[in-house]
Amino acid sequence: MTINEMQDEVIAEFSDFDDWMDRYQLLIDLGNEQPPLDEKYKTDQNLIEGCQSRVWLQADEQDGKIIFQAESDALIVKGIIALLIKVLSGHTPDEILEADLYFIPQIGLQEHLSPTRSNGLLAMVKQMRMYALAFKAKEG
Repeated sequence: MTINEMQDEVIAEFSDFDDWMDRYQLLIDLGNEQPPLDEKYKTDQNLIEGCQSRVWLQADEQDGKIIFQAESDALIVKGIIALLIKVLSGHTPDEILEADLYFIPQIGLQEHLSPTRSNGLLAMVKQMRMYALAFKAKEG
């Protein structure tokens, strides 16, 4: 599936719920479905700067595509990074760098997060794009 097809799937999933308490529950469920991150990746180097909670992000390249894994010590944040992984993992650096992540405003995520969580969300997206840039530079 393309990044945009994944985004459309996420939008459809969230549009099933009108109430934000239900949407938060969906986020928590998504976070809980994430496989735990191997302890060896829980390093300071993998911590995302700018997040209030602790979020570790690991990126590996397989066959020209970037595979992301992550974990957080906060339930909602774990759900947010799970969403980003669902949309961006398994794509090429170029696809990740060119992606317009329109699902974030469409599901109302940013407006329902506290300012610090919202900054954290932007920091996660930025970090995923930085990994994509790094892998792209390696190819060149």
